[in-house]
Parts: sequence; C-alpha cells; structure tokens
Amino acid sequence: MTGKLIFKSRQKFILFILFTFCVVVSLSSLASGSFNLPLFELFFGAASEIEREVFFEIRMPRVLLAAIVGFSLGITGASLQGLFRNPLADPGLIGVSAGAAFGAVAAIVIFSNLALGVNFGTYLVPFAAIIGSMFVIILVYLLTGRFSQIDVAYMLLVGIALNALATVGIGLFTFISTDSELRGLTFWMMGSFGAARWDLVLPSMIVLLSAAFWMVSYSRRLDIIQLGEIEAGRLGVDTKKIKIAVILSSSILVGLSVALAGIVGFIGLVVPHLVRILGGPHHRFLLPASALMGAALTVTADLVSRIIIQPAELPVGLVTSALGAPFFLWLIIRFNSH
Repeated sequence: MTGKLIFKSRQKFILFILFTFCVVVSLSSLASGSFNLPLFELFFGAASEIEREVFFEIRMPRVLLAAIVGFSLGITGASLQGLFRNPLADPGLIGVSAGAAFGAVAAIVIFSNLALGVNFGTYLVPFAAIIGSMFVIILVYLLTGRFSQIDVAYMLLVGIALNALATVGIGLFTFISTDSELRGLTFWMMGSFGAARWDLVLPSMIVLLSAAFWMVSYSRRLDIIQLGEIEAGRLGVDTKKIKIAVILSSSILVGLSVALAGIVGFIGLVVPHLVRILGGPHHRFLLPASALMGAALTVTADLVSRIIIQPAELPVGLVTSALGAPFFLWLIIRFNSH
C-alpha cells in the first residue's frame, strides 16, 4: 500500500514538473525569436505598439498552436500504442499523419480556386484532414486483424504501405498544383506553425481539447485491454466501444494537427516512451503526461526552428525528426536485442 502511494505521489510530481516545464518553455518562446519581446513590459502595459502587435497577433497564436499540436500528438501516440498493445504504434509510422496530409492537400489544391465562402474555405482543410486520417485508421484496423496482438514488423509494413499510397496521392496533387501552391505545400509538408491565426487556433483548441478529454475518460479501460480483448471482455469492458472512441478521437486530433501545422514527426512515438520511463505505463498517468510533454517538446522545437538560423526559419518537422529519428533507431535496436 505504501509503495502504491509513493508511486502515485511520484506521478503527481512528474505531472507538476512537466506542466512547469511547459509553462517556462512557452514563456521563453513568447519572448524569443528574430524579434525579441520584453514580456515584463508587455504584461504591465509599457510595451510599444509594434511589440504588442507582434505579441498578440503573431507570437501568441503561434506558441498556442505549437502547444496544442504537441498536446494532441503526444496523447494520440500514447492511446494508439495502448489500443494496439504495441509500443511502435505512432500516427506517423502507421500512416495516419500521411492520410491526414493527403486529405488536407487534396482540399487545398482542389478547392483553392473555387468560389467558397470564407468560413467554409477556412475550415474545409481541417475537415478533409480528419476524413483522411480516419480513413487510414480504419484501414489499419482492418488490415491488422482489428487491432489484435500482431507482430511488430507486420504493423510497420502495413504503415509503410499506407504511407506510400498516401504519398502517391500527395505527389499527384503536388504535381498539378500551381507554383504558389507548390511552395506553400512543400514548406507545410515539413511542418510549420507560421500560419497560426486566432480564427483557426481558438476553435481548433476547443475541438482538440474536447477530443483529448474524451480519450482520457477511457484511460482505465485502456489499462484493462492490455490483458487482451477476451480477458477485458470477461471483466466487463466493451472493447468495441473503446476502439470506436480511440479511432474517432485519434482521427480528430491527428487530422486537425496536420491540417494546422503539417506533418510534425516522431512526437507521438517518442513522448509516450519517455513518459513510461519516468512514471510507469498506467494510462491515467500516461495520457496527460504525454500530452504535457508533447506540448513542451513542440514548443521547444518551434523555438529552435525560429532562432537557429535567424532571420530565416527551419521547418519544425525537421527539428522533431532530428530528435526523434535517433530515438526510433534506439527502440529498434532495443526490441531486436530482446
């Protein structure tokens, strides 16, 4: 009993540290960049008009977008790994991010020149990305024996095939796009928070947080499903309901994240593993901790992308991939050694 209480106290402490780190790195990101901002003067009304404009209209929505995208990818990666009962399940590796990107690219190229209303056109890309991610997750669900326990290599091969199919579709739409669309699509595919606007960030944040809290409500049942579907069913868990909930919420989280920021790789893979090392595998802790660490890492990656080659800007997807790829290689070597 004492050990259990100590473990819970440790988890609460880790959550507090992650939250604090997220706040600190967000404040640093708000203040730093090609145009540094005096936060103290901004908070007490002593800043200039241009500083207030940059802070409220450019820097704040960008940092908030980076945080909610990392939040979404972190919690999605942890949930998919729990549902698959597979530590290598990741939105990028199994093709979900590519499916969302395909939906978004199709919407951008096909509907960019049509006479759509402003609001409909603004929200069409996120909606198309959600449809694309949902379609891929359903395919993975069917091709992997309805998320039954399968070989890691088989799941990765399914992901490679789906990524390849989505890439073909993206390539076709990129080929028929105009020069102006091509430059934007290329940079967007590598991940960027530079297009953050309040009219997209605020409604997206409401949707993403709602989907995340819905997913967290299934954390206890995700723990039970680790015993296997048959055993979970005997314990009274509706495994079909869990699958539907995780599929829908993952589609929304990944689809919106990709539509708003492009493909930001490896967050959904790396973050849950780091959190498990720190505080254990229980999903009641794992999901919120992965969300907080994901938010902190994407905000950090965005800050690095803005300051490393000032005044130019690196695509944030390159930064996260540079951090995540070595970790992924370490995972492969670790699993192979066992």
